[in-house]
Amino acid sequence: MAGTSTHTVTNQPPPLAGYDLFTADRALVAAVERHTGPDVLDEVREELSVLGRAAGSAQVQEWGARANENPPRLRTHDRYGRRIDEVDFDPSWHRLLGKGVGAGLTAAWTRPAGHVRRAAGFLVWTQVEAGNCCPLSMTHAAVPALRADPELAAEWVPRLTSTVYDRELRPAARKAGALFGMAMTEKQGGSDVRANTTQARPLAEAGTYTLTGHKWFCSAPMSDGFLVLAQAPGGLTCFLVPRVLADGSRNVFLLQRLKDKLGNRSNASAEVEFAGTWARRVGEEGRGVRTIIDMVAATRLDCALGSAGLMRQAVAQAVHHCAHREAFGASLIDQPLMRNVLADLALESEAATTLALRLAAAHDDGSEQERAFLRLAVPAAKYWITKRCTPVAVEAAECLGGNGYVEESGLPRLVRESPLNSVWEGAGNVQALDVLRALQREPGALDACLTEIGRAHGADHRLDRAVKDLFTELADLDGIEARARRLVERLALVLQGSLLVRHAPPEVADAFCASRLGGDHGASFGTLPAGLDLAAIVERARPVP
Repeated sequence: MAGTSTHTVTNQPPPLAGYDLFTADRALVAAVERHTGPDVLDEVREELSVLGRAAGSAQVQEWGARANENPPRLRTHDRYGRRIDEVDFDPSWHRLLGKGVGAGLTAAWTRPAGHVRRAAGFLVWTQVEAGNCCPLSMTHAAVPALRADPELAAEWVPRLTSTVYDRELRPAARKAGALFGMAMTEKQGGSDVRANTTQARPLAEAGTYTLTGHKWFCSAPMSDGFLVLAQAPGGLTCFLVPRVLADGSRNVFLLQRLKDKLGNRSNASAEVEFAGTWARRVGEEGRGVRTIIDMVAATRLDCALGSAGLMRQAVAQAVHHCAHREAFGASLIDQPLMRNVLADLALESEAATTLALRLAAAHDDGSEQERAFLRLAVPAAKYWITKRCTPVAVEAAECLGGNGYVEESGLPRLVRESPLNSVWEGAGNVQALDVLRALQREPGALDACLTEIGRAHGADHRLDRAVKDLFTELADLDGIEARARRLVERLALVLQGSLLVRHAPPEVADAFCASRLGGDHGASFGTLPAGLDLAAIVERARPVP
C-alpha cells in the first residue's frame, strides 16, 4: 500500500545472539585455564563451551526474556478451597532451571575442579536470566551446611548435586534430584538473625521439631527443602524443613504473599508462615549461625559471581552496539571518548571476573591457607564487586543511548537486577563489619590475603604504593568501624590489582593500576588518563559471535 513505507532501517546493530558466551569472554577463559588442572582442562573447556553456546543462542535468550516478562503467580488454594500454597512459573523458567541443573551448577562439591568450572558456568548462566540462579545458588550452598549432620548429608547431598531437574512436588526420597531454598530473615531483625523469634519445639523423635513463626523472605519457595533458623531450647539453631513429608503429605508451609521486587522478577520470593511445621535439626542446638556459616560464604561468592556476570553482559552489549553503530561520521567504538568509556567499563568487568574466579579456585584447593584467604577475601569481594555492578550497568545502558532505555534492548533488566547482590546475604555494612571481625579474630586470614597480594610485589609501583597505604589503614584502629567501607574497598582493589598485574595483558593491568590504584581517574566512567592502550582493552572485551 502506498505510503506505508517511509524509510529503510539502517545503522542498527545485529542481535548479539548465536555465539558462545564462554569462549567470547577472554578474561573468563583465561581464569578457567589458570585455575584448572591439565588433567581435566579439556573436559572443563568443552563443558563450559556447550553451556556458553546455549546461553548465547536466540532460543535460550528468548526463554530468559519470557521468564522475566511472566513472573510467578501464587496459588494459595485449589478450586475446592483446600490450601495448596503453590507457585506457578512460566514454562521458560523450568527450561532455564533444567538447563542450569543439567550443566552441573549445583554439583561443584562432587567433581574435580568443581568450584572453578561451576563458578564459570554460573557467571555465564547469570547473563541469560539471573532469577533462576537463585535456587541454583542456594542448592549449591546448602551442601556444606548439611554436612554438619552426616546422616542428613548422606540422604540429601546426592539429590542436591544431581544433574536431574525434577519439578514435581513429592517426597524427596522419590526424586532423582532436588533443589533447596532458605528462610532466615524475619521482619524485626533483617540481617540480625539472632533477633529471630521463630520457635522450635522438640518432638519425641530425636532431632525432630515443630516450628512456629513467620519469615519475611523465603527464597525459591517451590524448592524441595529449606534451611531455616529458629530458636530452640538451646538457642538459635539450624533446621531442614522439607516441602513434602515422607508419607507424601504437604508440610505446613503457608505462603502468605510473593514479593513485588525491583528486579529478579522471574524468581519467587515469599513470606512464609510456619504453624506446627515439621523440621529436622541440622547441627547442634544453639549453633545455628556456626552451622550455616559455610553456606553463607558460598552464597556470598555467588553474589560476586552473579554481579560479575551481569557486568560482563552489560559490557558485551555496550561494546557490541558501539562496534556496529556509526555517529558523527565514524564508528562509535573508534571515537576517542566512547572508547574511553568502554575501556573503563571493561576494566571493571575483568577485575571482577578475575577476583571471583580466584576465590572459586581457593574453594577447590581447600588447604588451611586458602580457607583463611577466603575468610577475608570473600566478604571484601562481595562488598566491592556487587557495589560496582549498578554503575556499570547504568553506564553500559547509556552507551546505547535511548535504545538502552527501551526494554527490548535487555539493558533495563540488567539495571534492575544490578542492586540485588549487594543486598542479598548481607548488605554492604554487614560485609564491611564481617571483614573487621575476621581481622580481629582470625589473624591468619590477613596473613593469607597479604601473601596473595605480595605475589605481585615489585611488579607495579602504583600497586606497591597502594599496598603500603593499606598497611597504614590497617595499623590505625581508631574509629575503624566508621572507616570499614574505606578499608574494605582498598583491600578489594589491591587484591584485584595484584591478580591483574600477574595475569592480565599489560594494557589491562597498566590501565587498572593507573586509574584504580594510582588515583588518575575521575568520579565517573570514561575518565581514564592519557597514554593507555584503550583500543586493545576494548577489543579484548568485545564479544565476537
